[in-house]
Amino acid sequence: MRRQLTLFATATRYNLVEHARNRFAMLLVVLYIPTWVTLCYANIPGTPTPYRLRDTGRMLSPPGNELTQISGAINAVTLITGFMMFAATFAGGRFDRRLAMAGYPRTHLALAKITALTLASATIAAYTTAVMWPAWPSRQPILLATVLFGDAMTYGALGVVFGSLFRREVEGMFAMLMTSVIDIALQSPLANSGVDSTFVRFLPSWSAMQAAVTAGFSHDSVSAYLAVQLAWFTTTALLALLAFHHRTRNALPSGTNDA
Repeated sequence: MRRQLTLFATATRYNLVEHARNRFAMLLVVLYIPTWVTLCYANIPGTPTPYRLRDTGRMLSPPGNELTQISGAINAVTLITGFMMFAATFAGGRFDRRLAMAGYPRTHLALAKITALTLASATIAAYTTAVMWPAWPSRQPILLATVLFGDAMTYGALGVVFGSLFRREVEGMFAMLMTSVIDIALQSPLANSGVDSTFVRFLPSWSAMQAAVTAGFSHDSVSAYLAVQLAWFTTTALLALLAFHHRTRNALPSGTNDA
């Protein structure tokens, strides 16, 4: 058991160091997030904007600038987390293969990536929630941070998928960018008059947007939305594990036990 914990701790430390060395990502977290959410708040009129909560049918009318700041926060959190996990997975792919070839358990490597993703997502979500607080205090700030955390986890797992499958960095970055743009742009009622359509409900961040608006402007429960977001994360996490398994599969010597 002690050896297993040592292997897991070593792999986790490697992943965290890899993230810390990504200075561009750190700069995005520190500067881009507050700049983007501030611009969203300052440049959009505060006109009340109708927004319907699908779970309860309740109609809210939050100020347009505050509603846009929420969608901007979701966009920033998901993009940065996705890019971080993509960059770490893409750059560390060969090293992961060498570790697997040397007999390092892939289970520990995969769990280390999930642990690093969890820590990064929690930090970014808490920071983003804190940055938004001076503009307008949300009704349920802890739940708002939880929502951002859940969507960040989903996109982080998606970043692992892209980092494992794409062979050129520009392809993976473009795929991540376009996925987030399409997803988030269709969530905002200011940008999409059909935000209440059935199609939008099947996008990865639909439940996050619904839950964030609920947490920001009401005291209603967000449990139903969090359940949907959990399903999205579970799906993307399974895809990430399969992609990681596929990338390191051929590196294992015949008969090697990768447990």
